[in-house]
Amino acid sequence: MSQVSVELHHEISQFLYQEAALLDEWRFREWLDVLAEDISYTLRTTPNAQTRDRRRHLELPTTWVFNDNKHLLERRVARLETGMAWAEEPPSRTTHMVTNIRVETTEVDGEYDVHVAYLLYRTQKEKDVTFYIGKRLDKLRRVEGGLGFQIFNRKITLDQVTYTSHNLSVFF
Repeated sequence: MSQVSVELHHEISQFLYQEAALLDEWRFREWLDVLAEDISYTLRTTPNAQTRDRRRHLELPTTWVFNDNKHLLERRVARLETGMAWAEEPPSRTTHMVTNIRVETTEVDGEYDVHVAYLLYRTQKEKDVTFYIGKRLDKLRRVEGGLGFQIFNRKITLDQVTYTSHNLSVFF
């Protein structure tokens, strides 16, 4: 696929920054609006692999951490809104940082593959601090209204092999 214009790259970057702000400000209902009805939102474990296995392109076993659709994401948001989601009491304070944004066209007009590196800083209570560092592949489509784009596929890959957080109740 090919690169996009500087203007389109800027527009998509601004969309990603706005989406990050929605998550950091706990504006989850508005965040759900930037997700397409056919969203696939996934996070899999990252296996450690020997160099020889990576060279042979062996398919190493992984486990789904998230394999959500729009309905499941709506349920997760609804649970947070009840105040009974104990994993989020007190609520996490997060900062989502996206960088190294690469935008590629696809075979479908108005749809883009967006590769980002990200860092999610999360703090909760007095001493709970967690960093999630990784990469995402977001598939966006241009839409009328809203923020101008919707995410219809998000594949999250964390660099960590072992998660040290006491839960994974935040959105990436």
